[in-house]
Amino acid sequence: MFIFVAMMETDIRSFQPGQLLARGVMRHLADLGFACVEELVPARGLRVDVMALGPKGEVWIVECKSCRADFMGDAKWEGYLEWADRFFWAVDSDFPVELLPEESGLIIGDAYGAETIRMGTETKLAPARRKVMIQKFATHAARRLHRLRDPDMAPSWS
Repeated sequence: MFIFVAMMETDIRSFQPGQLLARGVMRHLADLGFACVEELVPARGLRVDVMALGPKGEVWIVECKSCRADFMGDAKWEGYLEWADRFFWAVDSDFPVELLPEESGLIIGDAYGAETIRMGTETKLAPARRKVMIQKFATHAARRLHRLRDPDMAPSWS
């Protein structure tokens, strides 16, 4: 068990700004009872920064934007809306939040935590879509854990 615990220690100094923000967002959502994964692919051509599964089965997507240029260059975000009950932007305290669509949720954070400023409009997933997303979430999380435990394995699902 010692080897596994040692592998889990992470030096965040090597993280990119968006990864630092995702870390704080996931800490915040965990405090709210959510389980989170990073970089989940809901459909071909899409990769969400953070997907969160709530205590009542709700599915949230959070896109982390580290700067104005990062937001302006994101042409795919509207494609994420059909894959979650709520959609949020996560930005740091210096981000010009007036750029973000008001119907989206807003989370302000950093590498150590975050706060939900505005809830996104709720659009409930259809039961069949919810089932697909929960299965994708579970599979993604299990594969990440497997890679953590066995980093030398060459998975067929990559």
